[in-house]
Amino acid sequence: MPEGPSILILREQAAAFAGQTVRRVEGNTSVDKERLLGQPIVSVRSWGKHFLLELPDFSLRIHFLLFGSYRINERKDAPVRLGLGFDAGELNFYSCSVKFIEGPLDDAYDWKADVLSDAWDPALALKRLRAQPDTLVCDALLDQDLFAGVGNIIKNEVLYRIRLHPLSTIGALPAPKLRELVKEARQYSFDFLAWKKAFVLKQHWLAHRKTLCTRCNVPLARAKLGTHMRQSYFCEVCQVQYGAPAPASGAGAARAEPSAKAAKPRRRKGAAQGTEPSTHKR
Repeated sequence: MPEGPSILILREQAAAFAGQTVRRVEGNTSVDKERLLGQPIVSVRSWGKHFLLELPDFSLRIHFLLFGSYRINERKDAPVRLGLGFDAGELNFYSCSVKFIEGPLDDAYDWKADVLSDAWDPALALKRLRAQPDTLVCDALLDQDLFAGVGNIIKNEVLYRIRLHPLSTIGALPAPKLRELVKEARQYSFDFLAWKKAFVLKQHWLAHRKTLCTRCNVPLARAKLGTHMRQSYFCEVCQVQYGAPAPASGAGAARAEPSAKAAKPRRRKGAAQGTEPSTHKR
């Protein structure tokens, strides 16, 4: 699933379509795509993981889900979900969600929640986090109402950077650690953006899909944690767990396992092996 920085790159690449008029539409989307014909693109915007084309009376929202993709001024050998043709160029979207948003975008989106937006408000993020003391940090980072644009890669890397266990609860975090969580969510998103543009993103991963902790030289643990069971990679030696999540049961429970076949590392006293609470996906 493309994360916020990747959508921002798309926004920059598609900026040239602002001011152009839609001359052709095609695709297997179920929305009334003919509604787009003859409409001028007022602006090209983004919010978190949403790519937005603003039109005079409504807007088009593209969400790439898990496997969506796009092509600008070219096509791929796959059924197009929505294709837009202009006097100069074309935009083609694949395997994505297409939706119309009625009314002004400013009424539909809270720009203060977008970690890459100039309107980002860290104080508001802190306030909203403190109102959810029982939420796991691995869920909080993926909550798009709190950190729009943060996805699973950013989540894993942020928690590793600040040495915070994904099963920590928000209410148990010391105030400095909570502020560090908010600050690093934004900082790493901009680092992600720079590395993605330079085609070196994966070279900078320290935890995501990695097998060994570079600080402790022990295998990283791997487990599907949180309400939607997203894969987490973390070190049970140097990533400190604050608080204890409620016991999990049934399909929700997850057991952390080393992500490499190696000697099992010594556990920090009190380290947990897995659970879950809530990932909100807009």
